[in-house]
Amino acid sequence: MKRRSLINALIYASLILLAFCFIAPIVFMLVGSLKPDARVLVEAGSLSAFLPEQVSLQNYSDVFARVSFSRYLFNSLLITGSIVVAGLVVNSLAGYAFARMQWRGRDWVFAMVMMIMIVPLEAIAVPLFYEVTLLGWRDTYIVQIIPFIANAFSIYLFYTFFLGLPRELEEAACIDGAGVLRTFITIIVPNAKPAFATVTILTFLTQWGAFLWPLMVTSGEAVRPLPLGIATFYSLPPLQWGDIFAFGVMMVAPILVVFLLFQRWFVRGVAATGIKG
Repeated sequence: MKRRSLINALIYASLILLAFCFIAPIVFMLVGSLKPDARVLVEAGSLSAFLPEQVSLQNYSDVFARVSFSRYLFNSLLITGSIVVAGLVVNSLAGYAFARMQWRGRDWVFAMVMMIMIVPLEAIAVPLFYEVTLLGWRDTYIVQIIPFIANAFSIYLFYTFFLGLPRELEEAACIDGAGVLRTFITIIVPNAKPAFATVTILTFLTQWGAFLWPLMVTSGEAVRPLPLGIATFYSLPPLQWGDIFAFGVMMVAPILVVFLLFQRWFVRGVAATGIKG
């Protein structure tokens, strides 16, 4: 009994230490953003790096004064929000079609969608860049939204979740005279909240931090998202770490908000799709 208690104590201690390793950079960034710029790196090697003696919001006001942070934030919210909302519609309908509907060539099409999952963006970035250039989409919101609405991984998550739903739900709706689309909207969607929350968070995380594609297709600040904004901000003289940390905190904050809003359903969704996968 004592040996088991000791093992459990060691496990929990290891988990706490591992959690601290992940949390420490975020806490350091948050605390550094509240310090005078001259004190940010001076105290980096001591415990005082996590305990600010003087709290000030000057770094945050400096960010808004030095760059168009509001514009970057609006661009990221518009681009990421559009991808998430449109992606939920497109990918959920595709996942439902693969999981529940019978149609010729379904298995072949699904196999091709699954193969797309292993193709990274870097492998198709150049031909995709050439295509959007021919369409005249460069330096627009459209070029940062359209290519990422349909997502093979999101389709797979919806597909695995829909497979686990009882067919009796659809049979009852069919008896009541509901068509496929009405059944999907009124029966399937309300029972698939965990899947929708999971896809929402994963898509938001991926697109919020996207850097390579926006770097390739944008050239001005008008449609530049936050990841490119902070890269530009880092190169602006003078180099002020307090301001950079403040920029980073404001960039991370929306991700935390989205995760907290969908946390309960996200955990359920990961558990459900993980068991089936």
